[in-house]
Amino acid sequence: MRKAGLALLVLLCGCTLALGYANKARCAGPGYDAEGRTTPSYEVRRYRDVCYSDIQHLWLGRDIDQHVFPYVDGGIDPYGRLTGGAVEYPVLTGLLMWAGAWFADNDGQYLLFSALLLAPFGLLTGFLLGKLARWRALVWALGPPLVLYGFHNWDLPAVACSVAAFFFALRKDRPLVAAALLGLGFALKFYPAIFVLPLALYVLGRRGSLDAVRVVLTSAVVAVLVNLPFVVAGPDGWAASITFQWIRPVDITSNSIWFWWFRPLSDPGNTVFQSVVGVVSPVLIVVSFAVALAVGRRRQEFPLLPVCGAMLCGFLLLYKVDSPQYTLWLLPFLVLLPIRWEWIAAYFAVDVVLYLGVFRWYYEIENRLPDGIYNTVAAQAVVAGVWGRAILLACLFVVFLKTERTSVAVT
Repeated sequence: MRKAGLALLVLLCGCTLALGYANKARCAGPGYDAEGRTTPSYEVRRYRDVCYSDIQHLWLGRDIDQHVFPYVDGGIDPYGRLTGGAVEYPVLTGLLMWAGAWFADNDGQYLLFSALLLAPFGLLTGFLLGKLARWRALVWALGPPLVLYGFHNWDLPAVACSVAAFFFALRKDRPLVAAALLGLGFALKFYPAIFVLPLALYVLGRRGSLDAVRVVLTSAVVAVLVNLPFVVAGPDGWAASITFQWIRPVDITSNSIWFWWFRPLSDPGNTVFQSVVGVVSPVLIVVSFAVALAVGRRRQEFPLLPVCGAMLCGFLLLYKVDSPQYTLWLLPFLVLLPIRWEWIAAYFAVDVVLYLGVFRWYYEIENRLPDGIYNTVAAQAVVAGVWGRAILLACLFVVFLKTERTSVAVT
């Protein structure tokens, strides 16, 4: 893609991100209480108006409003509640959460400053996808997910690390740089770590076993070096982020097949069910990874992108929690793999249905308390979204692995 085309692509991406911020900012202000929480009626508006974001919401509850440096004095109590500045995300995301609050006095300012921190990562992702896949990158730049989730949580930096890793592996033939970026991605959102082994196998077929080992070691060393200062300064706070995710129950906020498939066994109070899913879910994820890697190994040249995309599909399908913004993780693969446009349109449609259904349903539960909350229109939209996305993820697992080529431009 020529420079003018890339500039236009990044501009369009910026416009979409601006729409994404405007969508979330509907929940902010115009007034704020003594704690900096939006008034009036934040608790009602966030779900009723479908403008909720974790960024604004977590202004309170994680000591972000107190500008407490994360992890150092934090921990997790016996009830699974984070304390003392601990947050549920890896350390680099925790730093972004803290940095976004540096000049903020209320949740509206926090949303704005956080958006300013995150937006460059969204633009960088658009730029790199443009370099890799040319105009197909418009799927990222103009797609609904960037509006819905760009500033829903702190996912854009992790996505940028993953895409940058693929850029250096496939276009620059710099696998160690790619491995380092995946190590940084692990320190942002964990999931980029699942791409390290496929990268190593890709390098194994091209350069041999020594370079493949170097890929794994480079990624591991970078991840350790980033995490080590926090482990030393606040081991309890650092471990709390992992513990929180490990013990998180399957409930109505999980949007996963585990909750909806096993109703009513999946009630959070059913400790036996929760324990079983806590084991079965990761086992099945590992099995899906093994299948994807085994299929890739049968190819003459290891298909890095198809295998990584399939592994991510397996993770999103089988993990006990499927937060809406995880769509951003999958979106680059919809760009980089030349799948039919019908798959992309179907995924976007189901994703929008789930997004609207989830937050309208939460509004009904918290503010109307209707009888038969599983029978409302919003609840049925959630069910349709969860199962629609599950079916699409299962299909894309196969479609990705069957892909014989990629959308990556040679020059």
